[in-house]
Amino acid sequence: MPRLDLHLAIIRTQRRLAISLCVFLLLGLEIDRLTFAQPDLLARLSLEQRVAQMFIVNLYGSQLTEAGGAFLTEQQPGGLVLLPENVKSPTEVTELINRYQQVITGSGGLPLFIAVDQEGGTISHLNDGFTTFPVMALLTATGDVDLAERVGQAMGKEMLAVGVNMDLAPVADLETNPNNPIIKRRAFGNDPTMTSPILAGFIKGMQGANVLATAKHFPGHGDSSTDSHTGLPVISLDRERLETVELAPFRAAIEAGVSTVMVAHIWYPALEPEKNLPASMSRHVVTGLLREEMGYQGLIVTDALDMDAIDTVYSYPKAALTAIKAGIDLVIAAHVSLEAQAAGIQTVVDAVRSGEIPEERINESVRRILAAKERYGLLGWQALDPNTVTERLNLTEHAKLVDELFQKGVTVALDKNHVLPLQAGKSVALIYPGTRIQIPEYCKADGVTVRLLSVQASPSVEDIESAKTQTILSDLAVVFTQNADADTNEKALVKALPPDKTIAVALASVYDFTVYPKVSGYVVTYSPLPQAIPAVCRVLFGKIPANGKLSIKMVGLP
Repeated sequence: MPRLDLHLAIIRTQRRLAISLCVFLLLGLEIDRLTFAQPDLLARLSLEQRVAQMFIVNLYGSQLTEAGGAFLTEQQPGGLVLLPENVKSPTEVTELINRYQQVITGSGGLPLFIAVDQEGGTISHLNDGFTTFPVMALLTATGDVDLAERVGQAMGKEMLAVGVNMDLAPVADLETNPNNPIIKRRAFGNDPTMTSPILAGFIKGMQGANVLATAKHFPGHGDSSTDSHTGLPVISLDRERLETVELAPFRAAIEAGVSTVMVAHIWYPALEPEKNLPASMSRHVVTGLLREEMGYQGLIVTDALDMDAIDTVYSYPKAALTAIKAGIDLVIAAHVSLEAQAAGIQTVVDAVRSGEIPEERINESVRRILAAKERYGLLGWQALDPNTVTERLNLTEHAKLVDELFQKGVTVALDKNHVLPLQAGKSVALIYPGTRIQIPEYCKADGVTVRLLSVQASPSVEDIESAKTQTILSDLAVVFTQNADADTNEKALVKALPPDKTIAVALASVYDFTVYPKVSGYVVTYSPLPQAIPAVCRVLFGKIPANGKLSIKMVGLP
């Protein structure tokens, strides 16, 4: 065996033993509790009920229909995922989840996992009436593990307040490909050393709030150039790179005791020899790498099986069967008919009865599912009062947490001429999108002369000429951009200004810098939420220190 391969093999073995011990200590108590608290629960479930526990289904609409109620009663699935079409106000979500749980428990089924995609930032399905959290790259920029834990806890409390008990987050993928069409702006960052402790803190906080966290999309979706919603990504990285980069955040999540890991619909040739076999259906990846080599003993779930990477090749029943054969515990459907979802359950039941799948393969997964439901209190489910949901959400305190995120995470990524914070006696041309009406209110300080110039979101030729004039009259120009990496007019505005006296502030995409790399200063807020403005203005004018560290490393920035 080559020396490098031998070295990697030794490292993997050591990690596997260490992680297995951690997982045993973390989960062993819960499994023992299941053994004593529910000694005959597994035995009391029929084969059909056990198989159904492995399915996380979706029911259409913001109310439970007659057909949906019949499906829950007859099929008794293990969980249900909420999509945007299911979600309205916190009160209505609470009432809907109560109804789901009442119907299934009333028919003799076990309480459901209720899952949702609540990542913060661009993918958050609980919106109106809930706290809007920024992208997680801002959290990583703070470098504050305690803050990460508090953010995870706050998000978990808001979900639990309406009856959601499983978050299909956090994203453990690294943003290593800026052209990635699906992970971009969803990742915690692109440096595993920075992201891993923040990811672990977030998981501990969320699970401390009694909500299952899900590290996704194993073994890493960050370097893909294809969206698995539209096709099968192929990532041809070697095993050494995977060990040191892509797998590192997942190892951190496992060591933090993450309850669930979601496997991606991606083909990794270095991990799976069969051409175009997605990781979610690969026994080499699910059982060989994640379960055995990395020592993970929690729940393993697929990404949605109706994404085009899967459903253009497999029927839903075939996809579910193949994934379960690979070692998956839970399969998810997002936009699949009730008939197809029922057929998926029946297909797996039939496979067990025919001997195609050993019954013990089902039992292994169901033991994990029951242990998780016991650990998180689902087996003793009680309805929530919809009338008191506002008190449970605690939005005022969580708004303060979002303010803290920006105050600690706003990053001065570049300051070639050491002009930040802006000094008294200087004159500054402040060029900003007119829609950002907070900027004139917060971006000022005693002794600094500010010349305000409001421009269109996509600046006109006249806007650009005015900006040039104001900059000539000033010592410095501070120009705010929102989508310069996509908007050619924003790019043209910044590039029209003398770079040695221009400080650019990116209010959304950290990649704005790539289209105006000659500026002398660059400041990043990571997220365009309104709370970004007071924080970045305070940093610019020296009212608070700039403590953030750039969480998305890129060429040209230190």
